[in-house]
Amino acid sequence: GMTASSVYFYSVTLMQKMASLLGKDEDAREYAKLAEEIRAAINREFYHPEGYYDMNSQTANAMALFMGIVEEENRAKVLESLIGDLRNRNYALTAGDIGYRFLLQALEEAGRSDVVYKMNRRNDVPGYGWQLAHGATSLTESWQAYDNVSNNHLMLGHLMEWLYGGMCGIRQTEESIGFQHLLFAPEIIAEIGQAKGSLQTEYGLVSSDWKLKSNGTLQYKVRVPKGSDAHVYIPAYHIDTTVSAGTHKFTGKK
Repeated sequence: GMTASSVYFYSVTLMQKMASLLGKDEDAREYAKLAEEIRAAINREFYHPEGYYDMNSQTANAMALFMGIVEEENRAKVLESLIGDLRNRNYALTAGDIGYRFLLQALEEAGRSDVVYKMNRRNDVPGYGWQLAHGATSLTESWQAYDNVSNNHLMLGHLMEWLYGGMCGIRQTEESIGFQHLLFAPEIIAEIGQAKGSLQTEYGLVSSDWKLKSNGTLQYKVRVPKGSDAHVYIPAYHIDTTVSAGTHKFTGKK
């Protein structure tokens, strides 16, 4: 019930945005009204005052956070319930192919990529680390890397989105099309220490490369292709600027 209702709400909010972009104002108002009705019903049916949704699963809390179902005054409590469940399980996953993407997105949006890293580096419970430890060279259909199902399967490939957009910080602004207006906002994770990645866009190659020095200084380099511009935003290291095409280097410290 929680997952189906959440996807219903999310679909309606997307339809509202599409209607607005197409200038269909009456449709947009109808979808916005319906979305609020669904949102209220979900909170009435599934939210618990202790700060969690449904059965307090990772999927239920993550979907509610990412999709904007949670009332603003309850977001901190629901986030803590989500992280608390992971912490109590020593960062073992319980989300499957439906909920896992929203789990990553909810944590990334909250600036908790450190938790994303902790839950995906384990190799003693089913997950990406487990797959690697059991000899996988491509993503498997199951967390457990069973040999009786597909062993080249993208169903659980949501971590790739976080690797590019979260850890490496290669994103685009909300109004951008085809990565013309880039947003570099990497999640700096001390346990990793460094990360780099690149993406071929219609405008050319985009790259992001950061490294934490032993003295706590961040060194960051980005590449912006011709025809594009970028906003570089790492507030914890006092980096907040807009740049044009070219290769740019930054240094920051907390």
